[in-house]
Amino acid sequence: MQSISVIIITLNESLKIQACLESVKWADEIIIVDSGSIDNTVEICNQYTNKVYVTDWPGFGPQKNRALAHATCDWVLSIDADECVTPELKEEIQGVVSDNNFEIYDIPRLSSFCGKYLHHGGWRPDYVARLFKRESASFSSDLVHERLVFETKKGKLKESLTHTSIDDLDSMLSKVNAYSTAGTQRILDKGKQVGLFSALSHGFWIFFRTYFLRLGFLDGKEGFVMAVSAGENTYYRYLKAHYLQNPKP
Repeated sequence: MQSISVIIITLNESLKIQACLESVKWADEIIIVDSGSIDNTVEICNQYTNKVYVTDWPGFGPQKNRALAHATCDWVLSIDADECVTPELKEEIQGVVSDNNFEIYDIPRLSSFCGKYLHHGGWRPDYVARLFKRESASFSSDLVHERLVFETKKGKLKESLTHTSIDDLDSMLSKVNAYSTAGTQRILDKGKQVGLFSALSHGFWIFFRTYFLRLGFLDGKEGFVMAVSAGENTYYRYLKAHYLQNPKP
């Protein structure tokens, strides 16, 4: 029978990590890489696994590769601390790892925003490559919005991973700030000069695509707020890059 490692990276996730760990306690091993939590995240994790590693924070991609390096099972399931595996998804995962039809699988996510599950705006089904044979893939070195890197065909699962993405407006604003800062480096790496117009145009386009083209308006007020936050994320990413390219004396 094929064995499964679950890998999770954490930082101050005491409010969500227990539900996440409960949903994957059936796995053959659980690996946690924590980047210095000051709450009781590590203590909670120690109740579920003896493979908890505390280290620094190099960015999402590098941190997930650190977790992957500790995995020893045939298959790896990578999930975030704010995600949970449903009983139906568990059964599907246990079935496909024995079939050997694919070495990589996309999993659809059902994500909540300010207490409401969103089905439009690009949030559903939101396939993410998270289940893979251990030696068939690794994570990109991106500091944010990392992706799984592989050279083989992938399959798709039907059951969803549930994702508590944004709890409230405070956490939304915190994520906009953190993600826009981390994503700024991608713009700088391209070497293209950007200005205020670039920030405004890219931000507006993301809002328009999310709210209108991807039907975010069908999710009500939460769909509108989500589209605005997506546009803000892009706007501030370009604006921060502009100020870094043109520092004041």
